[in-house]
Amino acid sequence: MVFAVEEINHSTTLLPGVKLGYHIRDSCGRHPWALQSALSLVGGDSTTCNLTAPMDYSAGYGEEKSGQPVPLIIGGASSVTAQILSRILGPLSVPLISYLASCPCLSDRLQFPNFFRTIPSDIYQARAIAQLAIRFNWTWIGAVIANNNYGHVAIKVFQEEIQGAGVCLAFVETLRRENIVSDARRAALTIQASTARVILIFTWYTDVRELFLQLAKINVTDRQFLASEAWSTSGNLLQNLATSKVASGVLGVSIRSSPIPGFENYLRSLNPSRRPDNEFLREFWEKEFGCSPGATYHSLLLKSVTPRERSNHLSNTSTSSFAKTSLQKASLPLCSGTESLEKVQNLFTDTSQLRVTYNVYLAVYAAAHALHSLLSCPDTDSPPRNNSSTCSSPKHIKPIELLQHFNNMNFTTPQGERLFFQGADTPAKYDLVNWQNTPKGSQKLVLIGRVDGFDLHLNESAIQWSTGSNQVPISVCSDSCPPGTRKANRKGEPVCCFDCIPCAEGEINNKTGSLHCERCPSEFWSNAKRTACIPRQLDFLSFNETLGITLTIAAVSGVIVTTAVFVVFLCYRQTPMVRANNSELSFLLLLSLKLCFLCSLVFIGRPSVWSCRFQQAAFGISFVLCVSCLQVKTIVVLTAFRSARPGAEALIKWFGPGQQRGSVCLLTCIQVIICAIWLSLSPPVPRRDLGLQGSKVTLECVMTSVVGFSLVLGYIGLLACTSLILAFFARKLPDNFNEAKLITFSMLIFCAVWVAFVPAYVSSPGKYTVAVEIFAILASSYSLLFCIFAPKCFIILLRPEKNTKKYLMAR
Repeated sequence: MVFAVEEINHSTTLLPGVKLGYHIRDSCGRHPWALQSALSLVGGDSTTCNLTAPMDYSAGYGEEKSGQPVPLIIGGASSVTAQILSRILGPLSVPLISYLASCPCLSDRLQFPNFFRTIPSDIYQARAIAQLAIRFNWTWIGAVIANNNYGHVAIKVFQEEIQGAGVCLAFVETLRRENIVSDARRAALTIQASTARVILIFTWYTDVRELFLQLAKINVTDRQFLASEAWSTSGNLLQNLATSKVASGVLGVSIRSSPIPGFENYLRSLNPSRRPDNEFLREFWEKEFGCSPGATYHSLLLKSVTPRERSNHLSNTSTSSFAKTSLQKASLPLCSGTESLEKVQNLFTDTSQLRVTYNVYLAVYAAAHALHSLLSCPDTDSPPRNNSSTCSSPKHIKPIELLQHFNNMNFTTPQGERLFFQGADTPAKYDLVNWQNTPKGSQKLVLIGRVDGFDLHLNESAIQWSTGSNQVPISVCSDSCPPGTRKANRKGEPVCCFDCIPCAEGEINNKTGSLHCERCPSEFWSNAKRTACIPRQLDFLSFNETLGITLTIAAVSGVIVTTAVFVVFLCYRQTPMVRANNSELSFLLLLSLKLCFLCSLVFIGRPSVWSCRFQQAAFGISFVLCVSCLQVKTIVVLTAFRSARPGAEALIKWFGPGQQRGSVCLLTCIQVIICAIWLSLSPPVPRRDLGLQGSKVTLECVMTSVVGFSLVLGYIGLLACTSLILAFFARKLPDNFNEAKLITFSMLIFCAVWVAFVPAYVSSPGKYTVAVEIFAILASSYSLLFCIFAPKCFIILLRPEKNTKKYLMAR
């Protein structure tokens, strides 16, 4: 602080012509004494809490050194002290600048309108640590915090920051300073039992030291610790060999450091002979060099104080610690005067890690710039009225005016850093540090990055982790779900603890740790690993698969058998068995059955525009031709027996061979017309059936007009029912070989097959719809072939003695 004041006083641009002075008071680490010192400074009273403390040093604000009220205070080293001072000084509008009070509560401008600080709020360090956890994918973290406002606020902010990022707290242990040993032991056992490998600690370095000692006792040395700024730079912990194995690889947030040019030379040039009023320097000198700076110190000190202060000191000399220390140090030899700090290496002369020191430095410069803004007068050409309202005298500075300039202050430090206040806070800046092993077994502090507001700048390659390697530790409750699976939260457990469930068929996930699987587009399907959508394979009833081969063999067999029967009938066409009931209709029936067997083959293979049209037309016309022949045959049987009655001889003339052929052609032509109209207006078309789930998409002939297909089937059914009724009436006509019985039985099977076909066709998926239709065609064709022609072939080939007109006409 003194160095900054002297640097400013030597500046030609900052506060030119004005010299800053200062009063330094020791609060003795107690809140009431800090309040007493602050009130004495504000009121102009130089009384201090410790009567043996050195008198203040001041310069530049008038003739008296210590009787003038100060316009601002730099202090409040703890958040509690800062709150007390700000509340008391608030009504007086005295600005209070703290260099170490980091409680977020102090950002409340309604409660603390006069408070400013050069250290960031604890909110920012908690956010920075949360960003580290998210960056390194640590989703399962344990926490040990101080059981006070510092710890609870920090862990609350940390939880808010990790919310939605998939990071969970495995446990939160609290440490109380009054029960630190038992609490540290309990926390150590919790850390040992937990699966969390990364532990966050928000507490003081003394608590951390006890915790590390307890962890060392139970040999827990494989945890990665995240440190808050309260202990991340603790030299006591860094040099502690008893806890070095536990503390290895600590990653922490610390108060930012910055070099102060000229400060090291300033420290090394200090000497009690040139600063006799500096009690701290005299004590440091005696401890460092083991000698007393000289007897002149006390006389010089008394000369530098007011008569009132001198009398207070002299009246208390017999009982004060001042007298006691003076007697103790009187035994030390006098210094030779050659002692110097030029080659001394200790914490006092080490300027490599200026953290709190730099915050004090910034606080002094902030005060100086606020004063500079307040004391800067407008141009002399301006009206006097304006001058009086904006220009203040260095001897009459009002704290409320200075406070207003703090709120609008924006300046650049000698180091080039831009500083301004956002309410009570300056832009948040931290260092990221790492504890690394040294050959001596202790730890050293290594700078690995910086935090600038919400931005994290980190050199990951420079980090030495707790494992001693550059490999980032893993701390998860459940391993990340690999591609092809999704997370499924466990009931009653944090979201970080989950099971990995494979994606369902038709869904994929090509990311690690995903919550959901994505459904593939309709023309795609998931691969076996559920990591990618692949085009669905076209599926249809082909000649290469087992079902297609089986149906093809059945159809070809039907054609062969029908051809064989045709050949038998052709060879025995002159026998009574063939000639009965019009042999011409029998040959036409065999031809239509052959067409029925052949048309089933059209349904097998890749559907195309013409195959879809041809298969339905072939099916409909072939079966109508077949059923028409059966119907005419039945009518012939009925006509033959009716004409045998007296007076009915002319009936057979009206239904002779020509009329029979004409009837078959007429009935068939009706089906041809239905098919022609249907196929010309709304024919079946090949289409992919995307509605079915699976890796294959069925290519099938879709009936764009259900009415057309229904008419084709309906007409076949109408002819079949008519034939069944006629054959049923003719079944008992007297004849040794009545064909009506065979037709009746065959039509019963035919109707049963096609009645069962309808529900089976509607309910069958994909290519099995085609298989059902082929099966119905083959089943009905075989039933007609065997029921009508098998008995006749049996007689023709095996019972030729029965193939006579006499036998057939016998009753």
